[in-house]
Amino acid sequence: MDATVSEQRPHSPCIGVCQFDAQGSCLGCVRDAGQVMAWGRLDSGQQAALMAGALRQQCLQQRPYLARLAQLPILEQVLHRLDRVPQGKGWNHAQLADLLPDRPPVESAVLVGLVPRASGTQVLLTRRTEHLRNHGGQVGFPGGRIEPDDRHPAAAALRESAEEIGLLPQQAVALGFLDPFITITNYRVLPLVAVIDPAFVAVPSPDEVAEVFEVPLDYLMDMGNVHARTLDWGGKTRSVLEYDWPGQRIWGATAAMLANLHQRLQQA
Repeated sequence: MDATVSEQRPHSPCIGVCQFDAQGSCLGCVRDAGQVMAWGRLDSGQQAALMAGALRQQCLQQRPYLARLAQLPILEQVLHRLDRVPQGKGWNHAQLADLLPDRPPVESAVLVGLVPRASGTQVLLTRRTEHLRNHGGQVGFPGGRIEPDDRHPAAAALRESAEEIGLLPQQAVALGFLDPFITITNYRVLPLVAVIDPAFVAVPSPDEVAEVFEVPLDYLMDMGNVHARTLDWGGKTRSVLEYDWPGQRIWGATAAMLANLHQRLQQA
């Protein structure tokens, strides 16, 4: 799978426009106003040190649910960093090259939300409403097209999650990206892995989301629970992944992104 990343100066620990709470901390990056003002005067090494040191401690204090994610240390090792957005056509591009149109793909981002619960880490999934033109009735991650005013792909994933399921900035901490994935409909998807506050209560948008549910991460990371099924598409027999989860069909692009998460976790 494509692990190519772009080396670039960190944008900012905030992946959107800073919005301050009553205590003077940004809802997205937890910096205070003084840290925001000083950010541009720091070199990339100082920025990285601040993000790994003081800002990390501030985040753990203000988002205590983050420390409850058992997989946090491993994920911090294996995900693409937020300031190094992964490039490339998609790790599965060669499999679909004969089906894709001769035009640039639509850039999009989805949120792979991990919810740390007492019973173990859960993965948040949605089932789309039946009437949608693309992927109606299918299970997937909240997310969608990256718009021109999205400052960062992660900001697009969080914005779409707010629109689709009511997730607020202070209810999620973005960790990093999985590898880019290309869909058969010519969407290049960046999956953003984020930790979601277990106190979050989804408010699905009735126009887009029929249901929000959770599946244990341990179940999804057990490749004994997923199997390959074949379908005919574009005149060829193709193989897609599908999970055996009661009551929901988790397959296709969603299953493939989960398999990518499994692969990256195995690297640790």
